[in-house]
Amino acid sequence: MAAFRLDEVARITGGRLLQGPPSLTFRSYSIDSRTIVPGELFFAVPGRRDGHDFVRDAAGKGAAGAVVSRPLAGPDPGFGLVEARDTVTALQDLARAALLRRPVKIVGITGSVGKTTTKEFTAALLSSRYRVLRSEGNFNNHLGLALSLLRLEPEHEAAVLEMGMSAPGEISALTRIAPPDVAVVTSVGPVHMEFFSSLEGIARAKKEILDGAAAGAVAVLNGDDPLVREMAAGWKGRTVMFGLERSCDVRASDVRRRGYEGSDLTLRYGREEGRVLFPFVNEALVPNLLAAAAVCLAFGLGWQEIAPLIPSLKPFSMRGVLEEAGGIRLYDDSYNSNPPALEAVLRSLAGLPAGRKVAVLADMLELGEGEQALHRQAGKTAAESGWDVLVAVGPLAALIAEGAAKAGMDAAAIHLFPDSDAAAASIAAIVRPGDLVLVKGSRGMRTEKIIAGLRPRGKE
Repeated sequence: MAAFRLDEVARITGGRLLQGPPSLTFRSYSIDSRTIVPGELFFAVPGRRDGHDFVRDAAGKGAAGAVVSRPLAGPDPGFGLVEARDTVTALQDLARAALLRRPVKIVGITGSVGKTTTKEFTAALLSSRYRVLRSEGNFNNHLGLALSLLRLEPEHEAAVLEMGMSAPGEISALTRIAPPDVAVVTSVGPVHMEFFSSLEGIARAKKEILDGAAAGAVAVLNGDDPLVREMAAGWKGRTVMFGLERSCDVRASDVRRRGYEGSDLTLRYGREEGRVLFPFVNEALVPNLLAAAAVCLAFGLGWQEIAPLIPSLKPFSMRGVLEEAGGIRLYDDSYNSNPPALEAVLRSLAGLPAGRKVAVLADMLELGEGEQALHRQAGKTAAESGWDVLVAVGPLAALIAEGAAKAGMDAAAIHLFPDSDAAAASIAAIVRPGDLVLVKGSRGMRTEKIIAGLRPRGKE
């Protein structure tokens, strides 16, 4: 972790040291009083719940100091307190200072789908040569990215960071904290349409990662996505394209399914190519592999450095984890959902052998005016691609059920639940041994509760 003294925190953030010894040193940072570890510096961030109301809670759990934006009495004289104009800006200023102290190469990844998986693949492949920091989980906003940079250690040489957004200007704000040396755009799709009037608007917001990139940066772009490919037109630096198109610098061809082992494919990597095992059953993850390999090509890694690592790549928690659970095969994709990702996983998993294929699908949120049609289309896709049972969770998911029934799915095979709690309480009675069960829904639907209901008792 980046180490800062209390007086350095005050100076860097433009704040005022209210109390505590100036030499008090911090090596860990948090915005959540519930997860404090001893010695941390707590940032009292305003929001749905104001962090200032939890400074004493943080101190009680071992925090050694806090950054606040209004005068507060510390729990004891030894507790460090810095008053800054804005605690969010203060957190970002400290993260920028950490990066200046340790100027690692920054890989910034954005896109409508696949950011986290691309980040995980990229970090794993780059580790063949570099010591890599990766952002935790989906720490991809103005707070999460800053907290990730504050985890920089002296040995780190590269940082792979997600850069997410739900509105214009948000990626620009992230690039001001960490200008990417390699800027990746995975795709542009109908995600967060509640905040955009068109896909072109989303593309403009994603392009902010190029506009805010470091001098001499490399753009890594999806050559199969027309809106992403267009971004290369105004880009003056080096571009590495990935995809299935023959013109791409990194591309996959001759993808062959190997059942639950995943697939094998021919990977073209610059001027080299070879056959590799890709241990994932969802073929929609192949572009994520290509994006990660394209980053490695931009870094100058050779084929022999990355190819041996591909068969050992692992899925990230709640994003495409296949497991055996009480006699069923459970595909846990419960972290989030959007139309292109849902359609891809429904079509990809439908080809796997199973007694029955059960799709547990919850609401997709933030889709704007087209949400009803998009949910009905998801149901149509589930029915037409051969899913046997549909468990629809939430008011919008009722439209998935409607679309599935209209496309020919047996009404007796369709189950409706108002929320994930209700679905979790009944799901064990719906599935049978030998079933393949897909669980997917937007983060706000908490579909991990359904996963818990499917796992054997006592298994985490």
